[in-house]
Amino acid sequence: MDNRPQQQVNRSIASLLREHEIKTLVDVRRFPTSKIEHFKKEEMEKWLPEHGIEYFFLGNELGGYRRGGYQAYMKTEQFREGIEKLIEISEQNRACIMCMEPNPKYCHRRFISAYLEGKDIEVVHILKRGQVSLLKFTN
Repeated sequence: MDNRPQQQVNRSIASLLREHEIKTLVDVRRFPTSKIEHFKKEEMEKWLPEHGIEYFFLGNELGGYRRGGYQAYMKTEQFREGIEKLIEISEQNRACIMCMEPNPKYCHRRFISAYLEGKDIEVVHILKRGQVSLLKFTN
């Protein structure tokens, strides 16, 4: 099987992250799998470090699809533990969080962003190469 297209996508994603000086990617997908092979957790754990980017999985603590809704989940100890881990990671290196939904407006990342913004932590949403959003989400 020719894996050159996958390697090209990996380089493109790594280049996008480097463009924004991202050193650490934090995966907040509750279910870290994908139909696209290189977006599966076990693949990202391999290829991101090959491009100098650390990979952390916090989907158990910060992933979406919560019974009762994500805003209710944000009041739990598990969420607080996850957000503290995320803050610790981001204090070590410039970090980003990722999920499968490209637009944070339609993703649980908007709740995570609002929480961080409430703690005076700057959040920039990388939409695509050359395009970011400073949109603020409020709880």
